[in-house]
Amino acid sequence: MSRVKFWGRTVRLPRNRPLRVAMGFAFVAMGLVGFLPVVGFWMIPVGLAILSVDSPLARRFRRRAEVWVLRRYNRWKRRNVGSV
Repeated sequence: MSRVKFWGRTVRLPRNRPLRVAMGFAFVAMGLVGFLPVVGFWMIPVGLAILSVDSPLARRFRRRAEVWVLRRYNRWKRRNVGSV
């Protein structure tokens, strides 16, 4: 069973590679029409996380984005610790 670890949470994915790739592209495509109800822009990072299991390009992009977000969060957290 394939797994994706995304911000400390582990999600199991199907073993079938074509199904994983189709799911990843479907999430990204539905995320691009995120202004519609139910689907949203949150689906783009989820789709990239699913694609990162099989695609080195998506894996690199996901890792860079995760590092960027965590650095910004830690910087914000350090600034706001003294203000409480």
